[in-house]
Amino acid sequence: MASQTRSVSSRTNGTPARGSTGSHGGASPNPGSHRNSNESHRAQGRKPRKNKPRHPVRRVLKWLLIIAGALLLAGIAVFAYLYITTDIPQADKVAISSKTTVYYADGTTELGSFAQQNREIISCDALPKYVGQAIVSSENRSFYTDKGIDFKGIGRAFLSNITTSSRQGGSTITQQYVKQYYMGETVTSSYAAKLRQAILAVKITQTQSKDEVLCNYMNTIYLGRGAYGIQAAAEAYFNKDAKDLTLSEAAMLAGIIPSPSNWDPAENPKQAQTRFERVIAIMKEDGHISSQDAAAAQFPQTAQTTQQNTYGGPKGYLLEMVRAELTKNKTFTKEELDTGGYKIVTTIDKPKQDLMFQVASPSQDGNGIVPQGLQTGAMSVNPKDGSIISLYAGDDYLAKQLNNTTQATYEPGSTMKPFALLAAVQEGMSLNTSFNGNSPRSFPGIASPVQNFGNQSFGYVNMYSATANSVNTVYMDLQQDVGVKKVAQTANAAGISSSLVKGDNPFTVLGNDAVHVQDIAQAYATIANQGNKPTLHIVSKVTDANGKSMYQAPTATQRAFTANNAALVTKAMTGTVQYGTATEALAVGKTMAGKSGTANDATAGSFVGFTPNTVSVFAIWYPDQKGNPQPIPPFGIYSGGSDYPVHMFTKYMEQALADTPNQAFPVATDTGKIGGPNGTWGTGGGISQYKYGYGTTPKSDSGQTQPSTSPSTGSNQGTQSQTPASPQPTQTQTPEPSQSVPVPTATPSSPAADDNKQGGASDNSQRDAGSGQGKAGQ
Repeated sequence: MASQTRSVSSRTNGTPARGSTGSHGGASPNPGSHRNSNESHRAQGRKPRKNKPRHPVRRVLKWLLIIAGALLLAGIAVFAYLYITTDIPQADKVAISSKTTVYYADGTTELGSFAQQNREIISCDALPKYVGQAIVSSENRSFYTDKGIDFKGIGRAFLSNITTSSRQGGSTITQQYVKQYYMGETVTSSYAAKLRQAILAVKITQTQSKDEVLCNYMNTIYLGRGAYGIQAAAEAYFNKDAKDLTLSEAAMLAGIIPSPSNWDPAENPKQAQTRFERVIAIMKEDGHISSQDAAAAQFPQTAQTTQQNTYGGPKGYLLEMVRAELTKNKTFTKEELDTGGYKIVTTIDKPKQDLMFQVASPSQDGNGIVPQGLQTGAMSVNPKDGSIISLYAGDDYLAKQLNNTTQATYEPGSTMKPFALLAAVQEGMSLNTSFNGNSPRSFPGIASPVQNFGNQSFGYVNMYSATANSVNTVYMDLQQDVGVKKVAQTANAAGISSSLVKGDNPFTVLGNDAVHVQDIAQAYATIANQGNKPTLHIVSKVTDANGKSMYQAPTATQRAFTANNAALVTKAMTGTVQYGTATEALAVGKTMAGKSGTANDATAGSFVGFTPNTVSVFAIWYPDQKGNPQPIPPFGIYSGGSDYPVHMFTKYMEQALADTPNQAFPVATDTGKIGGPNGTWGTGGGISQYKYGYGTTPKSDSGQTQPSTSPSTGSNQGTQSQTPASPQPTQTQTPEPSQSVPVPTATPSSPAADDNKQGGASDNSQRDAGSGQGKAGQ
């Protein structure tokens, strides 16, 4: 054993074997020592191995590969998880919103629109194929073959974002569609958002056809000029429907999609031309169009850009009235009108609306005639169903939002008198009852005497003559009998707001409570419609995009007064046109009734006239810069009272009713009692007792009224309505005066005489008594 050990030692040049006992030559306890000795023997003759340092770059790359692989695996896992757990959401409300279009009564002439965005959703079936092909060529050539995402595009964008400070996208049409249609345009462009877009794009590709995705994309994409979707863009750039776009027009629109506002031909024609040529070249290269089509394609001429606001001019008032009517009863919300894509048909007759604007506007027929700052309000309605035919609310909604028919107020003057007359008829008074029409006269509770226009006295007249000539003193006397509250309640029942006319003004019958033009139109429509109160409305119907009915106007009426009582008051008002304060209206050539009105201190003038089928109101007022009422100065041949409103009424109705047949008013039978229900009203059942400073006129021994002659229209027999004729003079006689008290007499007023335009102390006394003047036009 020892010899073996030495032998090994000799072979190792005296170097002790691993595990040997060293100098003692003891046997090695390691069983592997023999193997090690052999290995050492085999190693003889080799050069010792040197330790080489490792390369750090390789180590970094190795770890980068490991990390990249791990991230890739993690990304795949996250993508798979998100894909499984992500559901396709409901479409974004704004993205699928479509503008609501408002039309005139014909249902085809557009009046305006409501919209959060100018978008009109259309079916793409009618579009030429090259419209979609142009967009695909411009935005995503692989659209029909990709799975909703373009990895090459994403890679290019990612590399660019890392190496430059810019932010680029690699979005496909499907991803853009997802962003706009499902996620909303306000979504951020973060990588997390991009990832969600990509996931949704893949899912959308598996659930929707390419044509469906492309169509929805074309309906939502922003194309500049405030236009969302291909239809709105076609209208904005070329004044046509999308179905009528040419190849060149489609290519131009497709080319500017990445930056439509900056590349609009009106802003950057050179860039727009370059983008157009690019799209045409790609369409040719991809086989969408032929070489001949490409060569023939010329850059199209676009329409001039306009900044016109849909609410500009008088249309803005109409649109706001439409919106208010449909939202006031929560039939629709504002958002629903802005996004629902409805078709709203109004009651506004386009030719008559244009006529109304021409006649009533101070800037049109009134130009150079009316004083600067004069305000006009007018409305024409159909009393049968309450539909508003036309109106004048102002020249420009953007310049002045106050609506002169529904918001501004004015004093209606003597146009309130028919409600006192109607109240008296309801109480059982005959219109042949005579009253003292002299001027001035004093009344209880009023500081100064009340005057007629021009302080003119009419003697003793019945209610037909008093109405035709608008005799203030007679109607103040009548209000004493009926009661001011009853006058107001009758006006309220006809349609005047109880918040405006309350019956707490001693001059309620003379119209010193400020009202809206629409209130007067509503109230007179009730009278014209034989006591049936219609609901005034500007909207006829609403349908959705599929033609389904969503709303129908309320055309039913409500009985407010008996037909005969309304007919009696109408009969009295025919005298206003026939021989009273509005004879100019005879030129209309139709059977007509009406009432003129001039406000206290001449701060407003108005006229309401009607046939069985049309009621029209015209009013003027003259506010100062703060909106306070001030007297209307005379202008031209007009006094500043009701004569100019009568003129406007005549011009409008003469043309508006030109092609319509004449219609008579219903027969009216006066079954009332002369002297009212208790026989003491006016001159009473016999000769009236006058208690207001004119002494007492006794009745005859028989208790019958002393002889008195009324106008021919004052018969208590039922009469057929007459067609217009030349003015007839009234016959006015007074009862025989008492021997102790002389009774003044007067001739009838001239046809031009106005009504409630008073002078001197009377005006001041009415104002001091709390006339309730409104700040017209404010």
